[in-house]
Amino acid sequence: FVFKLTVAKQQDHFFQAAYLEERDAWVRDIKKAIHCLDGGQRFARKSTRKSIRLPETINLSALYLSMKDPEKGIKELKLEKDKRVFNHCFTGTCVIDWLVSSSSVRNRKEGLLLASSLLSEGYLQPAGDTSKAAAEGLSDTPFLDLSDAYYYFPDSGFFCEGYSSDDDVVLKEEFRGTIVKQGCLLKQ
Repeated sequence: FVFKLTVAKQQDHFFQAAYLEERDAWVRDIKKAIHCLDGGQRFARKSTRKSIRLPETINLSALYLSMKDPEKGIKELKLEKDKRVFNHCFTGTCVIDWLVSSSSVRNRKEGLLLASSLLSEGYLQPAGDTSKAAAEGLSDTPFLDLSDAYYYFPDSGFFCEGYSSDDDVVLKEEFRGTIVKQGCLLKQ
């Protein structure tokens, strides 16, 4: 799950993600930033709170921690779709059900709005083609209240088995040089 960026000074930077979906998310976001900067626009991440008009009383970080609670939170499952097994994930319906049952929202429509905010702010990640397409704007809402739309927590250990595609072939290249900084990237 390695990809390479070559900057204008002909310096190569290699990035390694923990799993395929994380790599794809990084590549997608970097491409958006490059496209924005090439177009002469200033690149700035828009705040979901401002664009969706979330009430100030909603704390997405605290809500995320509640969702991850091992006892009362959303249960991470092993789900199968299209001969692929998704580990440590859950459905969009599970998220909305949890938001309604925990009294975080009054109805499913509010739940959809709040779940879209969690997705946009990086607290939830799409897994699988259905949820990825919606997150990329190919649906009415970025988050789907469907039993076949899969999502996961970014720090959950999510991985997908049985997936292969010619589009995902990473060219092998010998790594040489000095490691300047080694660590872990966290999307925020």
